[in-house]
Amino acid sequence: MTAVRPAPHPAPRPARHSAARRVPPAVFAGVAAVGLAVSAWGVRDRTTWFLETFWVLAGLPLVVLLWRRFPLTGLLCALLAAHALVLAVGGHYTYARVPAGDWVRDTFGLSRNPYDRFGHLMQGFVPAVLVRELLARTSPLRGSRWLAPLTVCACLAFSACFELLEWAAAEIGGHGADAFLATQGDVWDTQWDMFCALIGAVLSLLLLSRAHDRQLAVLEARAAG
Repeated sequence: MTAVRPAPHPAPRPARHSAARRVPPAVFAGVAAVGLAVSAWGVRDRTTWFLETFWVLAGLPLVVLLWRRFPLTGLLCALLAAHALVLAVGGHYTYARVPAGDWVRDTFGLSRNPYDRFGHLMQGFVPAVLVRELLARTSPLRGSRWLAPLTVCACLAFSACFELLEWAAAEIGGHGADAFLATQGDVWDTQWDMFCALIGAVLSLLLLSRAHDRQLAVLEARAAG
């Protein structure tokens, strides 16, 4: 009696290359540049706009200049573009007067425009991936248990430095820096800002670390090939 051989399993279909679906980095750079240009039109306060968007004005050319030597993951590019838009909107209206924040305040009966809190949440959420990428690629910390806590510490340190810059601006500009500070009468605004950045950094690592590791591996494979 002839034994019946089991039917062979069909060969797995080759997965589509992720690069085919990857958004070109130039698109993210273009979004940030256009958002910055639009935000500069008809601003409420030119000095406040410059102070709020300084990181985009300085960071975008730096990323472009260093791209050949140090390209970034697509995840980080998308987050940097999103953060640039948040800064551009805050610079255009000033954080205390962003219309979307006014709508949230009125809808939920809040005591202040919350866009400033959202901005500082992003101040931790996006730099967490930036710091994580820099440490993973330029230090022995990749795969280390210390990578996450040191990333959070770096983000909190950056937030504290930013608060010191706001303090310096207030000392130099007096009441003219009120729009930049966006305290809206809250004596604990500085502490809230740093706390929001801390929450943003922790959330970013919890939600994005695995996806970030996959993109870092792809980037490393391209560099090796």
